[in-house]
Amino acid sequence: MRVVFAGSHTLSCLPLKAIEKAGFEIAAVITQPDKPVGRRAVLTPNPVKVCAQEAGLPAFTYEKIRDHVQELALLQADCMVTCAYGQILSEGVLDSFPKGVYNIHTSLLPRWRGASPIQHAILAGDAETGVTVMRTEAGLDTGDILLQERVGIGAEENAAQLSQKLFEKGAEMIVRALSLVEQGKASFQKQSEEGVTLCKKIKKADCVLDFSRPAKELCDLVRAMCPEPLAFTRLNGKLINVYAAYASEEIMDGKVGEVVKIVTKEPKTDKDSRAGIFVKTGRGLLCITLLQPEGGKVMKAADFANGRKAAVGDMFGETV
Repeated sequence: MRVVFAGSHTLSCLPLKAIEKAGFEIAAVITQPDKPVGRRAVLTPNPVKVCAQEAGLPAFTYEKIRDHVQELALLQADCMVTCAYGQILSEGVLDSFPKGVYNIHTSLLPRWRGASPIQHAILAGDAETGVTVMRTEAGLDTGDILLQERVGIGAEENAAQLSQKLFEKGAEMIVRALSLVEQGKASFQKQSEEGVTLCKKIKKADCVLDFSRPAKELCDLVRAMCPEPLAFTRLNGKLINVYAAYASEEIMDGKVGEVVKIVTKEPKTDKDSRAGIFVKTGRGLLCITLLQPEGGKVMKAADFANGRKAAVGDMFGETV
């Protein structure tokens, strides 16, 4: 069976490699155009394009895939697989593949339809999420479900760690899905009309740490936004990106956003506080453990404090 693969995320390479290893004929790989990267704006290929080229597969970078329906038809592929591709497919694109288009979606549809299901599952405090292989139709992630499996979310797992688990699961599932399609054994289930939630693309404004919120919510925000676009705040007017933090139920006096405690040594027992900068929130304390100061490198919050860049009484906050 001839397959066209479309993806743009670095981890989209996992299902691409799995499909090739399983013996399916990959007619072409489609991804986003090369983009300028770094201070010198060096034009850099998408990681999926690099992956395809290394495997000797034909790779196409379409600005708008809907403008290339005739080229897709010439590939004479049976079906198409998409995984974090980043473009909406038109009816013309969908009609180019006689055995259908299948999407690897990193949520338990119909929960978290949209562009950022992994981040929103963490933000919502979900205990589990999963992977859905669905048949793509014109609606936003509304297609019939072919396969679906659950994946637990660790209490301190961030988006990068969860993404790795989900894309690995998706790589295994898409091979099974394509085998079912090839053998004519694919069985589909319509999505439920209950439990539908939508998630939009994450914007930088969504990443501000508002310390008037509970520490648990702020911790979830930090986890959801790591490794990008990153939760952030300001200290003494300077931008601070926060890579890791945890919520403490410890009760201490102070103003919202105030540094109320600093621990510079790692704990000897589970009862001791972990090293970091403890900030007063609307409920509980947020202990920042890993951060990146403006213009600096990622570092332990304890080392940042040891360098006299933070002290008890300092105030964190976007407007400070």
